[in-house]
Amino acid sequence: MPWKSKGAKAEAADHSGARLARQATVEVAGLLGKRGMSRTDLARLMDVSPGRVSQILSGDENLTLRSLAAVADALELDIKISFVEPKEDAARRPHGPHGLGDGSDAFVYAP
Repeated sequence: MPWKSKGAKAEAADHSGARLARQATVEVAGLLGKRGMSRTDLARLMDVSPGRVSQILSGDENLTLRSLAAVADALELDIKISFVEPKEDAARRPHGPHGLGDGSDAFVYAP
């Protein structure tokens, strides 16, 4: 049976996921650099092998939130995730009922 090709939305999600993974790994590499730390230092803090840290930061792995949380815990940092309007669409879309309306992309969760 031939392989089924992905739809446009699935391919777009794959592309976006890969871009987010690259952003995260660049951010972690920058943090390590600012702290004068190596991947080996991070591995020691995470209690994993240096090879595992290389896997996480290579961009080849499907980077998970759990992996990012482990890195953040080791570096004693929090992770902030924000959903924002794409820059090209932000000017065309009105603020929704939960937008702050102050020009920022921040939203408030109010149960």
